[in-house]
Amino acid sequence: MIPERHVPSFREVGEFPADEAKRMLEFVAETARVAGLEDYRVVVNVGEGGGQTIFHLHWHVLGGRIRGIAG
Repeated sequence: MIPERHVPSFREVGEFPADEAKRMLEFVAETARVAGLEDYRVVVNVGEGGGQTIFHLHWHVLGGRIRGIAG
């Protein structure tokens, strides 16, 4: 999920007013719910060393089991 306003990474999330940041996070949660995900992970890669390859703030919503973890 990518916000409309461009910010290079999560480092700059402070540039968003509190109400806008809240709406973004609510959108992430609502999108997971609509997709039928009850259990999921939300991942944000920050910087090249953190695995970021697209330099526009975005979230990965990952459902399903975490590999290597039984349960």
